[in-house]
Amino acid sequence: MNIYNKYFKKYKIPFLSGILCVGLETVCDLLGPTLMSHIIDKGIRNSSPELIWHYGGLMLLITLIGAVFAVTRNILASVVSQRFGNDLRQELFLKIIKFSEASTDKIESGSLITRMTNDTGQLTMFVNDSMRIFFKALIMFVGSIVLACMLTFQLSYIMFGVVLIVSILILISLKLSYPLFGKLQKAMDRINSVVQEYLIGVRLVKAFGTYDKEVERFDEANTKLMQSGVNTMMVTTLFFPLMWLAVGLASAFVIYAGSKLFLLEIIEPGKIIAITMYMSLILMSLLVMANVFNALVRAKISGERIEEVLLSDDDFTSGGLKKKLKGDICFKNVTFSYPSGSGNPAIKDLTFSVKNGEKIAVIGPTGSGKSTIVWLLLRFYDVNQGEICFDNYNIKELDINSVRSNVAIVPQQATLFSGTVKDNLRWGNRYSTDEDIKDAVSVAQANFIDEMAKGYDSMLGRRGVNISGGQKQRISIARGFLKKTPIFILDDATSALDAITEAKVRHELTKVADKYTLLTITQRVTTAMSFDRILVMEDGEKKGFGTHKELMQTCGIYRDIYSSQMENIEKEGR
Repeated sequence: MNIYNKYFKKYKIPFLSGILCVGLETVCDLLGPTLMSHIIDKGIRNSSPELIWHYGGLMLLITLIGAVFAVTRNILASVVSQRFGNDLRQELFLKIIKFSEASTDKIESGSLITRMTNDTGQLTMFVNDSMRIFFKALIMFVGSIVLACMLTFQLSYIMFGVVLIVSILILISLKLSYPLFGKLQKAMDRINSVVQEYLIGVRLVKAFGTYDKEVERFDEANTKLMQSGVNTMMVTTLFFPLMWLAVGLASAFVIYAGSKLFLLEIIEPGKIIAITMYMSLILMSLLVMANVFNALVRAKISGERIEEVLLSDDDFTSGGLKKKLKGDICFKNVTFSYPSGSGNPAIKDLTFSVKNGEKIAVIGPTGSGKSTIVWLLLRFYDVNQGEICFDNYNIKELDINSVRSNVAIVPQQATLFSGTVKDNLRWGNRYSTDEDIKDAVSVAQANFIDEMAKGYDSMLGRRGVNISGGQKQRISIARGFLKKTPIFILDDATSALDAITEAKVRHELTKVADKYTLLTITQRVTTAMSFDRILVMEDGEKKGFGTHKELMQTCGIYRDIYSSQMENIEKEGR
């Protein structure tokens, strides 16, 4: 796998040192049966205590040396495997951070969590097992056969026969288990996704009282995971006893055949015992290798899943020009369809331009493509046709970091993080001074912060659960304002504010509007009316672009939106 090839170069010295220790430890273990045969045949049969003590002491010394190598091997295996896992998780996380929206749409978040945790764990375990037991089992396997043949070749055909049978069983089990492990990982992806979706929407679930539906979804995913686990374990449950049976019968046959040879005075009893011990070592080696091969199957599947993430196209690798933008925006005949959508264009042949310092509102019914304009400006996606320009530079020519560092966005769903209010505000600009923060808070009408228990040092829960939706939006607006970029986007970011507070926020933003281009996505015509120009969207198409007065004369859709909302306002006033 490419992952192992990549990291092998980094950990080559400790890895090979660990393998050397494994080899030396295994040699010490392999000498045990041979020394035992010498104790029996040369010491006990000849009634020689000197030889018994000599070979017994030598056996004890070799065992101690083997223990030292075993401890060293375990330490090296733990260090290498854990560092490998650490580096792999770090690389995965850095890759996920740089994901394009297309890559995010392709691999769901639940699957990414499984790959970050379970799949990296499988690879880490395989590296550890490889260094600790696989190479030892392999060397033990080969060495046992060689030394057994050196002791007596008459019984070696039994070993070769059992090796052939067990090898066939291992190959069959691997072939059967490979697709089952893939299904198991996918089932784990699904259960992670179900749990994550519930935790994100826990308040909505409680509000609608849909506990039974969530329990049903989890039960379905959990049952599939259980079934996949059972199917996978059935292979091991079936084949491992067969391997034990084959080697057990072979050991019994070795003792039977050895006793016949002993009666014919062809072989000594110590060698029969040594052969039996080597048969046990061969058995253990085969079973260990079978376990490692099963781990290899899991590791191979996990490696493929991780490589799918690492090899995904991302939006940070394109390079490009690094520019400090003025704030001019231009859409030229832009058409765009979401990669994983229905295939119908979300934006159709859209053309409009905005100059630095202008205030532009985008209005239209749900599904008209308003938010899509924002995602294209941030280059979460690339257009299918046409081009988007900043300051006469095609967005594809600019470095994406440069583009996004020149744009501040306040989304409709304000996302806050665990930490203090000040930490969340400085997330927009970590170099902000206390004076900058107070100015931004004033613009966003977030003065409620001063009334909190610890003011700016008050702690916010995960996703800001301990404050209201309107308060979250105002903190989010202040955070975006602190970024001090030439382009400032409000994506329906005042939807949770009352009309009076929204008007105050809009007024404060207007006072400094000449410093940046302000683009607002809104559903409220009363908000759009105060902007320099209004872009009217419907079904992904531009239906009008101009001032409120111009659109009232030329754009029927805008007039309908205006009439409908004004009528509702009048009814509420009564």
